[in-house]
Amino acid sequence: MAWKVGAAVAVLLGFVGVSGGVGSGPDPRRAGWRDAYRAPTEIPFPAENPYTAAKADLGRRLFFDPILSGDGTRACATCHIPDLAWGDGRARAATRQQGDMDLRTPTLVNIAWQDGPLGWDGKFRTLEAVAAMPMASPGNMNLPMPDALARLSSDPSYAAAFATAFADPEITRERLEAALATFQRLIVTGTTPFDRWIAGQEDAIGEPAKRGFDLFNGRAGCASCHSGWSFTDNSFHDIGVGVGPDIGRGRFKPTSLALQYAFKTPTLREIGQRGPYMHDGSVPTLSAVIDLYNRGGIDRPSRSRSIKPLQLTAAERADLLAFLATLSTSTGRDLVTISFAAKAPAP
Repeated sequence: MAWKVGAAVAVLLGFVGVSGGVGSGPDPRRAGWRDAYRAPTEIPFPAENPYTAAKADLGRRLFFDPILSGDGTRACATCHIPDLAWGDGRARAATRQQGDMDLRTPTLVNIAWQDGPLGWDGKFRTLEAVAAMPMASPGNMNLPMPDALARLSSDPSYAAAFATAFADPEITRERLEAALATFQRLIVTGTTPFDRWIAGQEDAIGEPAKRGFDLFNGRAGCASCHSGWSFTDNSFHDIGVGVGPDIGRGRFKPTSLALQYAFKTPTLREIGQRGPYMHDGSVPTLSAVIDLYNRGGIDRPSRSRSIKPLQLTAAERADLLAFLATLSTSTGRDLVTISFAAKAPAP
């Protein structure tokens, strides 16, 4: 878990010293911080579900096909929309009846680097285990798994696709989940201005963004949770947002004080395209997100020790926004029409 180690280092380093403002030089720790954000060389696939082009093809077809919903009106792509950074742009996901679910649709960007448990509250053990719940949920796709398997098995073209991907035409829950997860692990952010800067192109981002990077890793302490190339420690924290029965990971860990109101740290990749923010969509803009962290959120026993009032100036908040803007690409990778190669693509 390389980025969990990185997060621990960030906690130790991030709150010592003060990042400079406009007119001051770069933080002397900047070069060391930059090393922690270098791009990986390959997409990680688990040994029990290795990449194959046939599985990726099948997973993509399943992802976009409303055959996996009871009335044929919803697919995985109904909530995970490629043009919306693989989210849906809503404060909370829409139910089949056009109401609101309890939580916002999480992005699938860089899901290959998300360690389990997954989901805002950690209800899913692995990526392979995610598909069954939304498929069977009456408010979502409303198709029990046995019915989904029977429906796919009666389709000759799906039988042929499963036979190509798994060496025989039997369609099982495990194979369905494996194919979907294989495709989803290919949802990787493109090269951003930030990545070009990390790779050595000094003019790829402006001076305000560089000062924002220093703040992010230094006095503001953002990197204590949003660490490494994928900008997440894959952990759960109470940042002072959830209220009432909205206790996140605490539903599954009721005896843990620290996990009451704790939610999974999301990646910050493509963050500019993913508003509104937080697990419940309660914060409308990135500027409001920074204001929330500047105030420190709700002060309570479960609140993370990394969350505290920051006393950032208006100029510092603007620098953080400039930095966050460098984490998005102008166009996403084409995963809808491309042909998958025999070897998994590089990130």
